[in-house]
Amino acid sequence: MAMEKADLIIRNAMLIDGTGAPGTPGDLAVTGSRICAIGPSLDCGAAQEIDAGGKALAPGFIDAHTHDDRAVLVDPAMTCKVSQGVTTVVTGNCGVSIAPLTIAARPPGPLDLICPNPSDFFSGFAAYFSALEKTPPAVNVVAQVGHATLRAGVMDSFDRAATMDEVGQMKDLLRQALKDGAAGLSTGLYYAPARAAPTEEIEALAQVVHEEGGFHSTHMRDEADGVADSLEETFRIGRTARVPVIISHHKCVGLANHGRSGETLRLIDAARATQKIGLDIYPYVASSTILHKDRVALSSRTLITWSEKADGLEGRDLEEVAAEMGLTPDAAIDAISPAGAIYFLMDERDVKAIMAHPATMIGSDGLPHDRHPHPRLWGTFPR
Repeated sequence: MAMEKADLIIRNAMLIDGTGAPGTPGDLAVTGSRICAIGPSLDCGAAQEIDAGGKALAPGFIDAHTHDDRAVLVDPAMTCKVSQGVTTVVTGNCGVSIAPLTIAARPPGPLDLICPNPSDFFSGFAAYFSALEKTPPAVNVVAQVGHATLRAGVMDSFDRAATMDEVGQMKDLLRQALKDGAAGLSTGLYYAPARAAPTEEIEALAQVVHEEGGFHSTHMRDEADGVADSLEETFRIGRTARVPVIISHHKCVGLANHGRSGETLRLIDAARATQKIGLDIYPYVASSTILHKDRVALSSRTLITWSEKADGLEGRDLEEVAAEMGLTPDAAIDAISPAGAIYFLMDERDVKAIMAHPATMIGSDGLPHDRHPHPRLWGTFPR
């Protein structure tokens, strides 16, 4: 019996269902916002028909690691993502989220990478989600609560552990955010706002995540010489708080650590035998974040992406800029900071090994507000 007329039929597609099964040739029909039929040769008409000509037809991709918290508001078309087939973005990564925070001065780095102005932040996730509903973006948003954002809201200095009272305040803010719809807690223990936070501080917050049914993702404390110790810290937090953990943009940073992916993946596999662990990666040997002297020291080359103090440096080599200024690279960093950079830190073989791991997800980690962003912002999924 023939089907009723659909709104859209895509014919002659290679259907990829997202389960890992091989693609199968066939047609797909849509009525309203729902897939209403899939088959080798659908016997129905439609208001619109598209001949895929054998091209792949797949569910929208999930960008597992983004900093699109504000981008989904200021550019709801999200062309940088939908042009790659991405239909869901996970935000609030690396300890940095757009809520919950009320702040009077310019936020500390790396919070300023997503929200350079105090007015960009939201006091809570209810207000943030309400803003998204008023101007719905073209992508779904899975939002995390950033640990650095929590710290910025309750602490007067970052070079110490939070007090019991401050941890209590952060737990209350986190719990409310999760009840309002946030999906989990992220940390960025490499960055200054959270570097002094002891493991116990994260465990206390992660316990709230367990109670509310969320997950924990982390930009680990060290992705270079101390990568193995940082992995163990991550596993411990997951075990103690009984939460699933995601290792953000997993990599082995610096020439001395190239080739260590075999070691780190073995550690991850051993831990996965007893707890839930995932990881994400972007398919490039270069990373991007704020301009840091320790990152420059590990990098074979550093490109400037933006500077608050100097115009026209976007895309330029740090060593060349330093030479023109008559300064050492370290002195040039002091002169142009706050700034951002692209760092060539990883080995292609490690990137490929991590990408091939069954627990690995793809996350662009792009910075949508950079004036000269890393190509991963637009190119991760095609690559």
